[in-house]
Amino acid sequence: MSDRRTEILRAATRVIARRGVRGLRVGELAAEAGVSTSLIYYHFTDRAGILRRTLEFISDRAERYTAEREEDPDDPESPREELKRTLLLELQDTPEVRENSTAWGELRASAVFDPDLREDVAKATHSWVHEISYLLAQARPTGTAPEHAAAAERLTALLEGLSVRWLSGSLPLEHARRLLADAIDGELAVQGLPGSGAGTTR
Repeated sequence: MSDRRTEILRAATRVIARRGVRGLRVGELAAEAGVSTSLIYYHFTDRAGILRRTLEFISDRAERYTAEREEDPDDPESPREELKRTLLLELQDTPEVRENSTAWGELRASAVFDPDLREDVAKATHSWVHEISYLLAQARPTGTAPEHAAAAERLTALLEGLSVRWLSGSLPLEHARRLLADAIDGELAVQGLPGSGAGTTR
């Protein structure tokens, strides 16, 4: 992806996080990104294209920051730890995560009224659930594929709800992280794998 196109998508994420999907105007986006409106249309064709690519950008960025980990060959990460890290890094107080999570929430809310956006959000959600289902299968190999998929649905839905409450000031971040960690332990314990301790993040 070109640097200019990436900067437009970063700007679109900022505008959506700040003003919502309905507040995204091509002129304002151009000003935010420091480019011409014609360049935006060149790269994305129309507003629907901007939203679709921004959703992909947000998903890719979340995948990148939830994969962050310093490798230690003397202390390899267990499947359980990888699952917890991947989910809990969605709840961290950094500008990037706040912006990403807020924009994701705005796109999901707008999808209620926009069938085209609804399809794109559903695809992104499906990919996310599939990723978490895979991690659950590694951490809980005795479970079945339908059990892993259902657990992934529950955990990602809980995470979205906790994120909204944290971002809106209804829930302290550390409490949200504790609730999510406890839910992960609970899902893993279903198949006889005891949790690593209530309230721990790892």
